[in-house]
Amino acid sequence: MFATNVGSTDRILRMIVGVILIALVFVGPQTPWGWIGIIPLATGFLRTCPLYSLIGVNTCKK
Repeated sequence: MFATNVGSTDRILRMIVGVILIALVFVGPQTPWGWIGIIPLATGFLRTCPLYSLIGVNTCKK
């Protein structure tokens, strides 16, 4: 359905940021804004980013 456009380094960084943001829901300020971490976590797991597709960015090596 979506083309793979997230490279390895980008993928790892997205997953780390996603886990950190979700962790903020349980520790730290404990605000619901941490659930926004689901977006970078999902794009890291799926290796595709809809925003990258819209603006024509591809960090994945061919």
